[in-house]
Amino acid sequence: MIGKIKKFNYKSLFFLILIALGLNAYLYKNIYFIVIFVVSFLISILSTKYGLEIIKKFELLQNIREEGPLTHLRKKNTPTMGGVFLILPFLFSLIIANYSLNSSSIPLTFLFVSCFFIIGFLDDYLSIKNKQNRGLRSNEKLLLQGITTIFFIFLASQNDFLNSTITISNNWSVDTGIMIFPIVFFTLIGLSNAVNLTDGLDGLASGCSAIVFYGLGTEILLNGEKELIIYSVLSYMMSGLCMGFLKYNKYPAKIFMGDTGSLTIGATLGSISILTNSFITLFIISGIFIAEAYSVILQVTFFKITKKLFKNGKKIFLMSPLHHHYELKGIKEEKIVENFWKVNILLVILGIVLKINL
Repeated sequence: MIGKIKKFNYKSLFFLILIALGLNAYLYKNIYFIVIFVVSFLISILSTKYGLEIIKKFELLQNIREEGPLTHLRKKNTPTMGGVFLILPFLFSLIIANYSLNSSSIPLTFLFVSCFFIIGFLDDYLSIKNKQNRGLRSNEKLLLQGITTIFFIFLASQNDFLNSTITISNNWSVDTGIMIFPIVFFTLIGLSNAVNLTDGLDGLASGCSAIVFYGLGTEILLNGEKELIIYSVLSYMMSGLCMGFLKYNKYPAKIFMGDTGSLTIGATLGSISILTNSFITLFIISGIFIAEAYSVILQVTFFKITKKLFKNGKKIFLMSPLHHHYELKGIKEEKIVENFWKVNILLVILGIVLKINL
């Protein structure tokens, strides 16, 4: 049915998620799922609308990398660092949730997400200050992410938040033993950078994030653990915040989220999946993010190997990440984003179906 929709746009995505949440609210007899999504959506719209004026005032404008598609040059000087206006409300909600529930895991989530927020903010700020599309160096960014992630793993392990038995479905699980530590490490680092790589077309990362957060929230509900339902609510909140930001981030974008938003969104997805033991479903529903990241890894690896063997590096894709490949094939930016959204929706459906039936 999704494939037959001629134009699947921002409004279509909003109402689809709203309808899906309505079904969840009916099945679980909890209208709060819809309320939190809509309220978060409105908060994000307002914070982005007025925040956009602040960004323009301080001239926090995007620099475009020279290696990218030539069509992206027109995006230069678009206001950036918009991730501030969807991440800060989420961090504030974590403070409220902790105050209300006195949960021991929410402060850890707050601390971890805040650290990635600071890393992304610093990267964006230095990029603007240096007037080039690079803030922190890759090794500096990875070092900061690595230290933060190791700290998260240590605290999570000390407080028994890490479950080495990964749940695949209601009837199937795998005990990973000590391997849970590298799995968690690469999940957090990999997903944060995967979302960051996906944020290359107007509305692509924000739209896919809204879809994935809905899927993650529903996965947590299906697990049936009452003490973890707060993370389902927080996921729906992030879905609403991403949708509100998408109003100004859709093509043609009036604002970009920057690393401030994309790195933090990936870190949020990863940390919630770890604390709720939702690894496998997250890997399925985050298929777009993972495909984007692997397209870069494959491109770089293949180029280096062929250069060493044949003295002339060859490429698999016209350009990576994957969305740039389709751009250079002549497909319109809006169409690429639309199709990636559709694929992501199908992946969420697949993840939920597998969860229920396996």
